[in-house]
Amino acid sequence: MSLPRTKNSTGHLMALVTILIWGTTFISTKILLRSFTPIEILFVRFVIGYLALLLLYPRRFRLQNVQTEWLFVGAGVSGIALYYLLENIALTFTTASNVGIIITLAPFFTALLSAVFLEAEKPKKSFYLGFLTAIGGVALISFNGSTVEFNPMGDLLALLAAGAWSVYSILTRKISQVNLPTIQTTRRVFLYGIIVMIPMLFLLDFNLKGSQFSSFTAVGNILFLGFGASALCFVTWNRAVALLGAVKTSVYIYLVPVVTVAASVLILQEPLTLILVLGTSLTLLGLWLSQTTWSK
Repeated sequence: MSLPRTKNSTGHLMALVTILIWGTTFISTKILLRSFTPIEILFVRFVIGYLALLLLYPRRFRLQNVQTEWLFVGAGVSGIALYYLLENIALTFTTASNVGIIITLAPFFTALLSAVFLEAEKPKKSFYLGFLTAIGGVALISFNGSTVEFNPMGDLLALLAAGAWSVYSILTRKISQVNLPTIQTTRRVFLYGIIVMIPMLFLLDFNLKGSQFSSFTAVGNILFLGFGASALCFVTWNRAVALLGAVKTSVYIYLVPVVTVAASVLILQEPLTLILVLGTSLTLLGLWLSQTTWSK
């Protein structure tokens, strides 16, 4: 009995650590956008992440079979290239509040896909109650008294990004069943994501120069995104999926706006309003309700 509990505790801890880091990446990204374009930040951070994982675990990856390799390709395309590109492009068409709300639909899409492709992880009614509660909380946090605006193009791209992440979650769960080292499989996923991004460099605003790395601030933040938010977090997230399952791990995405609010208040000295407190409370309640789906 103690072994499953230990695995669950480790999985929850890894998911929580991942979200704590991902929730603060907006600060680094915001700083880097002064001298980098979104595609430049995206490409550089994952190249750094890939090299970091290669140095950490240089053992050569041996192909198991073609079907398994396609899982890596799909995960790299959906979770590395498509998700981040769609999210970044969506931000150029619609507000950050809209994107924040729509992205948190990823756990819902993951639940729907798991019902089809991961029968053992089919969620119960309490998951959907937690989803509605958390979405309400995220909405309060994202808008915080501002006017709700809709932009069909941007909102659709954000919706596609949420769908891409849910596909990544399902594929990651299937990859975890191959019983290969998580660092090695994550490195493989990064490789395919980078390969898919390369043609995009010629279509989007990519003109990387050495002068962009001349300041300590730029180097520090890009290394944080590469080593921390990419290499470390994708390994811990993928390991959490292996231990907890795709759906149970995905609900931690609800916490991203909560961590962002905390970072804004502590680091950027932004005011903490009653709406933010209420939104945070609802989000945490929704996370708890979603997790109770899996309790005996």
